[in-house]
Amino acid sequence: MALDKLKDGLQSALKKVANASHVDKNLVSEVVKDVQRAMIESDMNVNLALKLTEELKERALTEKPPAGISSKEHVIKIIYEEFVNILGDGVELELKPQTIMMVGLYGMGKTTTCGKLGAYFQKRGLNTALIAGDTHRPAAYEQLEQVAQDAGVPMYGSPGESRAPKVVRKGLEKFKEYDVVIIDTSGRHSLQKELINEIKRIRNVAEPDEVILTIDASVGQQAGPQAEAFHEAVGVTKTIITKIDGSAKGGGALSAVAATDAPVVFVGTGERIRDLEKFDPKRFISRLLGMGDIQGLLEKAEEVLDEEEAERTTKRMLSGEFNLKDMYEQMEMLAGVGPLQKIMEMLPLGGNRISDEDMLDTQQKLRSFRIMMDSMTEEEMENPPLLKKTRIKRIARGSGCSPKDVRDLLGHYKKAKKAIKGFSGNRRIRKQLMKQIESGDIKF
Repeated sequence: MALDKLKDGLQSALKKVANASHVDKNLVSEVVKDVQRAMIESDMNVNLALKLTEELKERALTEKPPAGISSKEHVIKIIYEEFVNILGDGVELELKPQTIMMVGLYGMGKTTTCGKLGAYFQKRGLNTALIAGDTHRPAAYEQLEQVAQDAGVPMYGSPGESRAPKVVRKGLEKFKEYDVVIIDTSGRHSLQKELINEIKRIRNVAEPDEVILTIDASVGQQAGPQAEAFHEAVGVTKTIITKIDGSAKGGGALSAVAATDAPVVFVGTGERIRDLEKFDPKRFISRLLGMGDIQGLLEKAEEVLDEEEAERTTKRMLSGEFNLKDMYEQMEMLAGVGPLQKIMEMLPLGGNRISDEDMLDTQQKLRSFRIMMDSMTEEEMENPPLLKKTRIKRIARGSGCSPKDVRDLLGHYKKAKKAIKGFSGNRRIRKQLMKQIESGDIKF
């Protein structure tokens, strides 16, 4: 996550509150300084940091905790609320027919984001197409062609044509029956007059419903001036912050862009076509403070979950059946949700429980388990007791592992099966869950 400095600083401040024997003026002053330092070190706007921490201090010292909430819990709640206030209530990009124009400087991830947005709308039932309106950058057409292919949507461009408005006009005619049309545009290394004039002409041709600014999380304090300049030129309506999974400080982009009239709607969280998350300020701040984002994790799981397969596996597990094939399917789903580090960040204080080294070891172990199972026959996957010495040696050779590695996998499987058997042994719970699955109360 890009905001590691801010995240670590804020979580450290929260721990200081949680571990304190009581809340007093000295504790509040310490915590306020910690929060202020974390904000400034993450490249957030200094004036914003001062304003937030002054408000935080005032509330922490004067507000009485509501009934049922301790003083420590109240201070943590205030920190959460003040950070949410910075980013506003949050808005969404509506699922409706529309034309979207993407703007931003070179290197901001604009073209990749066009593909991600295309996949987002297509997956939700809207016929979507892309237009290659960047006629200047070398290989811009080829890049958009590749991301369109990855997203599973059509695209239009004219590699030999340098007049972007003409390309956009033809693209709009070609895709006039489509629900959503996303226009990629040229960027520059800086806000040059030629760029401004071109995007103005494209805007006049396209008459877009949304003008979305893409901005890299590493831009820092320049995010504000960039957003304002694009807004003056073409009326930016929304913002997408890209590369928020990197090592950038990220605070400048968040504070500056969120303070404009172009609120953040998505954040780019990786290179894959599905690595685009809706920006919900409350959930984002919850993850930043180590409070987790269970809803976000569930939504990610839904995107890769096969409903019929999930129901079949669940019924088998509840009836006490669980083989290597079932375990493989679970690992496939986990891999589809995303890297383990991202999953752990969505759990309350998840990222703090496991070190980066242990996280990497676990990820590698899961990957090697899947490789070993790929070397097994269907019969062995469905009937693990068949796996004796000779078969174990064959699987080890086929997967490039040692027999000990295969036995470790089988040991992991036996532990998982034992745990599931213990759960499914409770007849009352099993009967209740099976009834809810059959009636459709539990949906996959």
